[in-house]
Amino acid sequence: MIKHKFFQNKKIWIVPVMELIIGCILIVLLLNYVSRNDMRNKKEKANANAMTYSERIAEDINSGITITNCMKQIIISEDGRCDKFSKIAQNLMDDSIQSIQLAPNGIVTEIYPERGNEAGKINLLSDRSRGAYVHYGKKHDVIVFQGPFGLKQGGKGIAVRNPVYIARNGKKEFWGFTIAIIRVPDIFSNSMKALENFGYQCRLLKTTAPWSRKYVDVYHSEENLTQPVSNQFTIAGNTWKLQVMPEKGWGNKRMLLFLLCGGSIVLLLLIGLTVAVMVLEERRKYLRVLTEMDSLTRIYNRNGFDRKIDQLIADRADMHFVIAELDIDNFKSINDMYGHAAGDQALKSLVADLQKHFPKNAVIARNGGDEFCLLLPNQTCESIHDKFKEFTRSEKKFYHKGEVHSFTISLGYAQYPQQAKNYDVLMHCADAALYEVKLRGKQGCAAYKDGFRQIRKQLGFGFMDVSENLPGAFLIYKADPDDDELLFANHEMLHLCGCKDMDEFFAYTKQKFCNLINKQEQTEVEESIWKQINANGGQENDYVKFSLARKDGTQVTVFDHGRIVENIYYGRVFYVLLLNEKQIHLHYDEKSECYI
Repeated sequence: MIKHKFFQNKKIWIVPVMELIIGCILIVLLLNYVSRNDMRNKKEKANANAMTYSERIAEDINSGITITNCMKQIIISEDGRCDKFSKIAQNLMDDSIQSIQLAPNGIVTEIYPERGNEAGKINLLSDRSRGAYVHYGKKHDVIVFQGPFGLKQGGKGIAVRNPVYIARNGKKEFWGFTIAIIRVPDIFSNSMKALENFGYQCRLLKTTAPWSRKYVDVYHSEENLTQPVSNQFTIAGNTWKLQVMPEKGWGNKRMLLFLLCGGSIVLLLLIGLTVAVMVLEERRKYLRVLTEMDSLTRIYNRNGFDRKIDQLIADRADMHFVIAELDIDNFKSINDMYGHAAGDQALKSLVADLQKHFPKNAVIARNGGDEFCLLLPNQTCESIHDKFKEFTRSEKKFYHKGEVHSFTISLGYAQYPQQAKNYDVLMHCADAALYEVKLRGKQGCAAYKDGFRQIRKQLGFGFMDVSENLPGAFLIYKADPDDDELLFANHEMLHLCGCKDMDEFFAYTKQKFCNLINKQEQTEVEESIWKQINANGGQENDYVKFSLARKDGTQVTVFDHGRIVENIYYGRVFYVLLLNEKQIHLHYDEKSECYI
């Protein structure tokens, strides 16, 4: 594996790293100073707004208290009576008031509007949830707030209960309570909206009871508040608290981002100017490495391999080494059957096996396609033979769609300088040895010997070339009586069946060979095929004639010549050639000696 040293040269990076550290410290200090100063100014402004709007909110809430005071004065002036309650209450109502109530002796008897609020007519003094509040207000003669609580009509409200005492015979006698149920946040919505329009998030709290220090939310903006400023105020003996913070937070992100970007640009320019000359040189070396590396397998390509050998020979002209060439047997079949992604997996798997099997000083390169080069320093053909033999015979595999598939390799090798003192000639020797292995049946290794042909002649025809140009319909299916799955069909076969492509062919046949045979003949034809195969200890060929069922419903009589072969991927399969009987009679003269 190529390991480039570009980022490991300490001499190059000492000064830039120091500049980076110092520059980052200065930028952080600057950002901290600006951020703290900006936060201080924002908090001073927020405090001023909190104080101002606390007063406005207090005025808003006092408008609810004013209603109870008006009712209170009427009751006192009329010696405990309020004959025109509904009319007076109607005049005092507004959109922020849910209801106005009278509770003589603590019992609610009058409610405006009464409709929808009938359930409010209760004895407050004996009520479990309200009793403590009204007793406190009665005892201390103070207005008490209770809530917020959910309103039956929707929304939330706060009850304002104002105790009423009437002077009789020189004594103050408890009359009851005047009550206003105010809607929140409706009653102070203008103040809250004003704050939010100024860009603030708000939170209004009040003590749960006059005797308690625990606060409850009365209003809360959508976002959570972080380190808000707070202002407390008191209304009729009840403590309230207004918290505010800027909607976008205390920091000025845009300004900080601008300073950060500006400072970073200046710092990077400084670093860039400092290391420009050194980096350019290292970059040139790095780019040369990229031109010598295979992008798929991350090992040397042929250029890198050639340069490495030239360097070894130049450094030590007297050294000896072995060069091997190897490739994957039937690699094109892997790409054709499983796709190029599977082929890439096979290549990567082979590289991993090479790196694991051979010493670290071995130089591995991809020559192109599925061909690889291997250089083993200080080795001879004799010393490395067993290692090569073991490697070529060991299992090679790759994964496709979760399944393991095996493949084999062939390898040829030659020794420097015994068999060639020239690098190019040595590569030709290794290539000739590899070709010799191919001629002997593949999957193996061989050392170069005099007499091996150094000009490789390959059959220039692939599987698709052969299958598509056969003079007849050709197909492949599994040689299994219980699972005769169709695997391949050439275009002649598709045309014979009346199908336009392989997908239509597989859909029509349900990918079963038996579905190509006329239903009345299926049993007889299949028995004939297997009877021939199983005869005489299991021969390889079968010959049968049957009616082939075409997609359009018609039939055509064909001659079937099949042969069983062993496939490393599917096990036993049938290779079948089908000839149209009608075409045979049409093109062959029945009287000719050529016709059988």
